[in-house]
Amino acid sequence: MWDFDIGRTLGIMARTWPFIALRLVVYFGITVAYIVATGAGAGVGYGVGHISDSPGSFALWGGIAGFGLVSVVVYWIREYILYVVKAGHIAVMVHLIDGREVPGGQGQISYATDTVKARFAEANVLFVVDQLIKGVVRVITGLISGTAALLPIPGLQGIANFVNTVVRISLTYVDEIILGYNIRTNSSAPFESARQGVVLYAQNGTMMIKNAVWLAVFMWVLAAAVFLVMLAPAAAILYVMPGQLAGWSFVLALVFAWAVKAALIEPFVIAALMQVYFRTIEGQAPNPEWDRKLAGASRHFRDLKDKAAASMGMGRSSEAGAPA
Repeated sequence: MWDFDIGRTLGIMARTWPFIALRLVVYFGITVAYIVATGAGAGVGYGVGHISDSPGSFALWGGIAGFGLVSVVVYWIREYILYVVKAGHIAVMVHLIDGREVPGGQGQISYATDTVKARFAEANVLFVVDQLIKGVVRVITGLISGTAALLPIPGLQGIANFVNTVVRISLTYVDEIILGYNIRTNSSAPFESARQGVVLYAQNGTMMIKNAVWLAVFMWVLAAAVFLVMLAPAAAILYVMPGQLAGWSFVLALVFAWAVKAALIEPFVIAALMQVYFRTIEGQAPNPEWDRKLAGASRHFRDLKDKAAASMGMGRSSEAGAPA
């Protein structure tokens, strides 16, 4: 079945409670912002709408505008959330997986922030690495599990497409796993260590995907349960708002489910996968054949290699010293 220890993973989450609390504040703060902005937008729209015969329609569009505004803000602060919340939490979990001691209480957050800054001096460097790894993930999926779609067996292509979709969903957190590898190796060259980490992940893809699929099933079942539980409270909140917003209870329940998933379920998934990844790659070196496969199939991986070469003083700097 799976290769991670559920009890140990829960223990890691318990020991990183300051970050769990921080995640709850951040993600439920975003949820509250959605509620307030949607309600305020609906109220403004409802008031303005009295110039017409359908204030309810104006309230609806006001609510949409408020919801959209918060979505834009969340999009723009995603880099900060990755740098402070996600990367810091991963740094502490990596140390705990390796049996290293970490501070307790709020000192844990500053300790983790210093660890992340030592690897990534600027948030945009971490963000670029994260986006490049996300781009490579789709190629890893195809290289490992896409072969079945080519077999001329009736109905197999549809099954293969479904399986590949499940696999793609399960690979959502590869970038966080590679970030954990980056921190664990104490690398001063984040692009190069990310390249190595991606290759190691790909060459052990079957093992990693098996565990990732199990965890994806757990995660989405729990998120769906939260969504169903939150439908009634979401409908009650929207009932007291002006205009025709009752139908938005579905959307608001989704936001609640997303907040719970991001604050509580995702850390469990990441901690479990890092345990499997670190144990699986122990003693291994990146396979050059997988390096070539990824370079041939993925523009993002080639970009990652170019940035790794540039950061290590190769590439353009070596060409500049060559005779014309």
